[in-house]
Amino acid sequence: MRKLLFVTALLLAPAALAAQATNPLWNEQKIKNYLPHMSWPEVQDLRTRTDMVIIPVASLEQHALHLPIGTDFLNGLGRAKLIAQKTDVLVAPILMPGNSLYHMEFAGTITLKAETIQQVYFEAAQSLIRHGFRRFLLLNSHGGNQYITKYIADRINQETEGIAVELGEAADPYRTPAPQTTSSAAPPVFDRHGGVGETSASLYMTPNLVNMNVAKTATLTLPEHLQRMLPQVAAGDPTASLVFLAEGLKPRETGKGTSTREMTNTGTWGSREITQASAERGRRETEDFVNAAVKFIERWKELRPVR
Repeated sequence: MRKLLFVTALLLAPAALAAQATNPLWNEQKIKNYLPHMSWPEVQDLRTRTDMVIIPVASLEQHALHLPIGTDFLNGLGRAKLIAQKTDVLVAPILMPGNSLYHMEFAGTITLKAETIQQVYFEAAQSLIRHGFRRFLLLNSHGGNQYITKYIADRINQETEGIAVELGEAADPYRTPAPQTTSSAAPPVFDRHGGVGETSASLYMTPNLVNMNVAKTATLTLPEHLQRMLPQVAAGDPTASLVFLAEGLKPRETGKGTSTREMTNTGTWGSREITQASAERGRRETEDFVNAAVKFIERWKELRPVR
């Protein structure tokens, strides 16, 4: 019996040592078409089937009391990965931070200058072009990056062999129209950064990083003229929305009184009750975007087959 136990112990020892030598925090599974998980032969093989790359453009910034600093990065990258499971396209994350000056009064936010961001993404695209990739889908998941993202796309189109589009804009025609509200329905409620929409997305995409126990509806302190615009902005009035966003969410140093800390006590830029968020809503909206993006990509492949 002792001999049997001794032999068993010898057989199990290598497995026990291997288990002890494995990083206890590592729990990722290899994801198809995700550049950080791939070897160079796998990238080379993918290139024989596609010349398309999704590049998320994100941020590291405060997302209220209940969402992680990495919300935009994690959710944008997550959508890109889901797209790449349905159609062959490389997913290549480049940076985590974006342009978030107006959130800097909240701990943890990291912001980069616009010229830094665009130069890094442009040089990354140049690298991928050298490996044979030609079409770039820039997936912006942070509103503060919208003009930077368009500039990156324009530089790629104007200065390289590559062709670039902003994926959100490209997918829009393929999205399911929102249900029409009736005249008797309650008026829409302002819901932006860190609000019900973003919380729902995170409850679906990264549920273990959302702490609904500390979530609470924000108290907004907007400049009076912006406060008066809120009903029109919430209703989708294009002119009100344009001028509202041109002035709102700007660094304290501009003197506009619209940095995030000046306008909200929690970091949420919205007045909708946070408890209305749900993983089901997040699932519906995520799947709608992913399916629309796949339709656009497949259509582009039809119009210009891979070379």
